[in-house]
This record gives sequence, C-alpha cells and structure tokens, in this order.
Amino acid sequence: QVQLVESGGGLVQAGDSLRLSCVTSGRTFSGYAMGWFRQALGKEREFVAVIGWSAGNTYYADSVKGRFTISRDTAKNTVYLQMNSLKAEDTAVYYCAAEMSRTYGRDWNDYDYWGQGTQVTVSS
Repeated sequence: QVQLVESGGGLVQAGDSLRLSCVTSGRTFSGYAMGWFRQALGKEREFVAVIGWSAGNTYYADSVKGRFTISRDTAKNTVYLQMNSLKAEDTAVYYCAAEMSRTYGRDWNDYDYWGQGTQVTVSS
C-alpha cells in the first residue's frame, strides 16, 4: 500500500521557519516527481514546489521562490520542504504528492498519490 505521510506543520509567527517532511512507503518513487501543494481555507489547491526523485531538479512557485527549499533524502524515502521567512499568506494545509509521469506538473490533477496533509498556520 502506497503511503505518503506529512509532518512538521504547526503554528508559528511571521518570519519564522518550519520544515515539513513527507515519508513515503509502499513502493519505490525512483523516476517520479515529488511535489508539495497547499490549500488555504476557501481556496483552490495550489502548486508550491516539485523535485525529481532521482535527478533532484527543482521548480518553485513564484510566491515561494527564495524562501522555500524542496529536497529529498532517497535513503530515508523522505521529501522535505524547508520554509523560511514565513508570511501569513502561507497559511494552508500542505500536501505531499507523487507524479508518475514526471512532467513536474503544477496542476494537482497531474499527481497520482497524495498524503493526508499537515496544517501550517502563520500568525502576523
């Protein structure tokens, strides 16, 4: 059974940092693209960042570029999202996802597997 389990969310103040983790299990994700998405209350799910599991190439949404860093540890089967200089508008549920076709898509419909999400709340 494929599982993606996120952790690391919480309540922080503007300007603080958080690191989210996504532990994968149930299959090898070699050749996949691993993405982070977020969904704020009342809004659509939006792309945050994506990384190639094997090659490690990365892409970011303009809104987080320079503040967030996506990485992966293939030995630990884990994908990370380091979030610095957090803003109130970063408040959302953050989801980890895996894309088999490796198009590094920014559309959540492109992704095949999803975690349950972790809440990030940034107070201003």
